[in-house]
Amino acid sequence: MNQPNHQSKARTCSEKEQQVRRLYSQDLFKHHKELVIEHAGQEYRLRITRQNKLILTK
Repeated sequence: MNQPNHQSKARTCSEKEQQVRRLYSQDLFKHHKELVIEHAGQEYRLRITRQNKLILTK
C-alpha cells in the first residue's frame, strides 16, 4: 500500500510560505506613524499606536 509522503507535504507548505511577500513596518512607515492604503477604491489607514501596535481602520 502507498503510505503518505510527509516530506512532500512539508515541502509544499514551505514553498507556499516563500511565495508570501514580506514587508517590514519600518520600511513602510519610515518616520511616520500613519499611512493610507487604497484598496478597491476605498481608503484605509494603518497607524502605529502609543503601545507600538498596528491598527487598520476604514
